[in-house]
Amino acid sequence: MSFQLNNGVVVTQEQLDHWNQSLSQLESPQQVLQWALITFPHLYQTTAFGLTGLATIDMLSRMNKESEMVPLIFIDTLHQFPQTLELLQKVEDRYYAPLGQKIHIFKPEGCSSEQDFAQKYGDFLWEKDEDRYDFLVKVEPAHRAYKELSCTAVLTGRRKSQGASRAQLQFVELDELNGIIKINPLALWDFDQVHAYIKEHNMPYNELLDLGYKSIGDYHSTQPVAEGEDERAGRWKGKAKTECGIHETSRFAQFLNASKT
Repeated sequence: MSFQLNNGVVVTQEQLDHWNQSLSQLESPQQVLQWALITFPHLYQTTAFGLTGLATIDMLSRMNKESEMVPLIFIDTLHQFPQTLELLQKVEDRYYAPLGQKIHIFKPEGCSSEQDFAQKYGDFLWEKDEDRYDFLVKVEPAHRAYKELSCTAVLTGRRKSQGASRAQLQFVELDELNGIIKINPLALWDFDQVHAYIKEHNMPYNELLDLGYKSIGDYHSTQPVAEGEDERAGRWKGKAKTECGIHETSRFAQFLNASKT
């Protein structure tokens, strides 16, 4: 079985299986990143500036000191914590601006602020129609980013230790709907390993971490994590939901197909 990706790239299930088998033998995330850099010319990173994404940025900066950084995509849902947007600027200033690069920011189509979004779709859409909200602020902007930037492969910050559906995570996954390969270089690391890396390299991080927020998304669906709870327990507290949709695009195929007509 073969799959068509962006830029005319074709991969087979056998290739995916071989990649995952080979990458599982490597000793560090840096080796996975080196493989990704060599293998995919249209490589991007996507992050909401969680600790894993930040560690990936720093690792890449140390591997490419004399050249451009892997371009970074940030999906601004327009409902971010102020601390997240402040961190975005710190990261751009430290890692990208010195190389003449800017972070690629994608927002809900036709909206530039939370007020714009509310005026267009009504207040508290996440309470009235959560799937539609996730599609509008996350899935569609990400889909648009991958197409406009002609991405073939994208680095993510997902890890097995984050639990739920991520417990079965592999290093390389196919996102057929978006026409990309998703690569999870720190898939085998846990929260403590990532946190230690951030501290060791004196990296900027989201100030909410110090208030108990281990996983940070939109302000209306993120809470601090209690002692002993899973690190993503503060996301969509009290709901069975564990993903916003960016990494579950097949669930939104009907919305994406409708938006094309």
